[in-house]
Amino acid sequence: MHNILNRIEKVKIVPVVAIHHADHAPALAEALIKGGLPCAEITFRTDAAEKAIKKMRHNREMLIGAGTVLSVEQVKRATGAGAKFIVSPGLNPQVVEYCVKQDIPVTPGICTPSDIERALGFGLNVVKFFPAEAFGGLKTLKAMSAPYTMMKFIPTGGINAENLSEYLAFDKVLACGGSWMVKSDLISGEKFSEISHRTRLAVEIAGKF
Repeated sequence: MHNILNRIEKVKIVPVVAIHHADHAPALAEALIKGGLPCAEITFRTDAAEKAIKKMRHNREMLIGAGTVLSVEQVKRATGAGAKFIVSPGLNPQVVEYCVKQDIPVTPGICTPSDIERALGFGLNVVKFFPAEAFGGLKTLKAMSAPYTMMKFIPTGGINAENLSEYLAFDKVLACGGSWMVKSDLISGEKFSEISHRTRLAVEIAGKF
């Protein structure tokens, strides 16, 4: 579990991908690698997610996770397809408990101190702060995280090239999740060179921290 989280900490950015056609997955993986970011969270918001993970896993450079995972059944489908980590928008006790017992890295979404304490109860030390900007952004995260010195956060939701550096400068931020470099219309339009370009710019920002 810690090995995967260490890899995420090193790349500092997790591209959050909603992919509608699984056939685009291999080219997307190549575009992210060319941009210097061999990582992706494929969200289960689309029917193509499971197939996309299967196609991307063949590229051994990629670290692939599954996002918007809402049930244990989806965890099983995601990991069966090749996902190495699980991300959920909220803290679903059944999902977290299953992942912990199976030694699957999981970062559930939190937005309150009570959520953080529930995560600590499961033995987690990394959670997703979601939706970050809608819940007050970095100011809220700094205030909320102050009592929890043992917890690291992956803010997601409203993160972009303009505010990425502010979040990464906070020492309790492990990495940031975002979709600005992998927007669905760029993928559907097969604008993979633009994805590589946006990814490269994001990696340059992250490289300062």
